[in-house]
Amino acid sequence: MKIDNHLQYSSEHLWVESSNTEELLAGITDYAQDLLGDIVFVQVPKIGAAVTAGEPCGLVESVKTGSDLHAPLDGVVTEVNNTLQLNPEQINDAPYKTWIFKFRPINPDDIKNLMNSKEYEKKLGETS
Repeated sequence: MKIDNHLQYSSEHLWVESSNTEELLAGITDYAQDLLGDIVFVQVPKIGAAVTAGEPCGLVESVKTGSDLHAPLDGVVTEVNNTLQLNPEQINDAPYKTWIFKFRPINPDDIKNLMNSKEYEKKLGETS
């Protein structure tokens, strides 16, 4: 299982990447996609929707099960990855290259509350 060193992680297995703008990218981790299995559908949050840290904001369905997407931070959705509607399996193929939504955090400093790669790896070790 891969953990990308330059990302931040939520306890609900979403990764967050800072971009060159005030927006952040969010997607699910390799661990999460592996647990889900073959992903067949992604319900993305609506553009302009307010999201609350830890609260459901979308859905990922696989041949095994469905799982809520939990917002990593408080913010407002600014863009969604529409290619996932036709090709949701992109997440299985490249979980850290396939973002699900972009959002502008209410408080950009809140990214410090997420786990770095070492902390996330430790959390995964505790759940196995």
